[in-house]
Amino acid sequence: MIGVTAESTPLRDVTEVAGYARRCFRPAGDRVGVELEFLVFDRADPGGHVPMERTERALPARLPGGSRVTFEPGGQLELSGPAGALPDTITRLSADVAAVRAGLRAAGLVLGGVGLDPVRVPCRQLGLPRYEAMAEFLGAPFGPLMMCSTASIQVNLDFGRQPGVRWERAHALGPVLLAAFANSPLSGGRPYGWMSGRQDVWNNLDPTRTRPVPVTGDPVADWAEYLLDARLMLVREDDERYRPVRDGSTFRDWVNGAGEGPKSGAGRSDGGGRGDGGVRRPTLEDLAYHATTVFPPVRPRGWLEVRYLDAQHPAVWPVCVAVTHALITDDRAGDAAIAAVPTEAGGQEEWDRAARCGLADPRLRNAAEVGFRAALEALPRLGADAALVGAVAAFADRYVRKGRSPAADLMEAPHPAPPWLDDDQDPSADHDGQGPHADHDPVHEGHA
Repeated sequence: MIGVTAESTPLRDVTEVAGYARRCFRPAGDRVGVELEFLVFDRADPGGHVPMERTERALPARLPGGSRVTFEPGGQLELSGPAGALPDTITRLSADVAAVRAGLRAAGLVLGGVGLDPVRVPCRQLGLPRYEAMAEFLGAPFGPLMMCSTASIQVNLDFGRQPGVRWERAHALGPVLLAAFANSPLSGGRPYGWMSGRQDVWNNLDPTRTRPVPVTGDPVADWAEYLLDARLMLVREDDERYRPVRDGSTFRDWVNGAGEGPKSGAGRSDGGGRGDGGVRRPTLEDLAYHATTVFPPVRPRGWLEVRYLDAQHPAVWPVCVAVTHALITDDRAGDAAIAAVPTEAGGQEEWDRAARCGLADPRLRNAAEVGFRAALEALPRLGADAALVGAVAAFADRYVRKGRSPAADLMEAPHPAPPWLDDDQDPSADHDGQGPHADHDPVHEGHA
């Protein structure tokens, strides 16, 4: 867990977890970082799997914006851009996305602008020990779908001067933003039944690690309890061995000396175990690793991870990032958006409604309209130029004001090629000859 101290001192009892949780909510500035995941397709054979090695060969040797390139278990491509102020973050990552698109296009490959693979069955390409243990723990069918067939946008935000405020906003506005950017309605060549099938896939995994963290007004206590009550997924026996935990025990059980924690002397020599071959006590290092195996929609890691957004078309992701950043970090915009969230909203039911219905739900549509208006007012204060503001306005006109999520395009629009493929057009434009296209991206104007 980058940015949070991890040590090999054994935990004395569960109260020490709160100290760790407190360090996950550090006050900081107003930077935004973005991690973009994309499914990769062969343009000539969209139903076939693309070997990760083929994607790697097609990538530029150097990305101009400095993004880090990694791959998810199914070969999904991930670009992690450097954190900074909103305009700089979007400019640098946009340049890298453009370079990647060009490299893939020359190799006959395209990015998929969708959050769940519409046609291909899961196929895991990475066999790392962590992924082997994770696959065994999660089981079929939803484990393979999550690991190999999903793609998302993760927005990472500094906590500002009041971490609790941004933490609560990220949760309260989560269903609204999830609905506004729902973009995964297909699976196996058929309608999934949800506008964000990706979110439903996550819902069907272990709920102790995927449900939202309860928000009670004390984020440190809430996060500590969440970590304690989450089931152990796997434990590291050493750098090369990961063992899935099958008995349903939680981290709290491990701290209390129960369950299937690693045995003392089993590949570890940190001094924290029992000398009799029994279950060794977990350390802060174990706790930090356990925290990387829990996947709530919002996760604190010394910064705020917003994890509930479907992947978008390669020309649209800046809109998703800009709106999310504005509504969570700008006080005026956040307060206005929160005021429009239904008072009865909250809990898993609201997250499920957003994923299932998208903006077809009237309450979510109304809240999204208010939120987008607030974001459009806030973006100039956050340094956004007219082009980015215009892109957000175009998205609002095409989708939000019509009560549509991007998923509706994938299900309804006639298209000469599969509609989830990167076709060099911005789907938020009207495509009547006047709308912006990838070669004339409004987000890039003025940033050359």
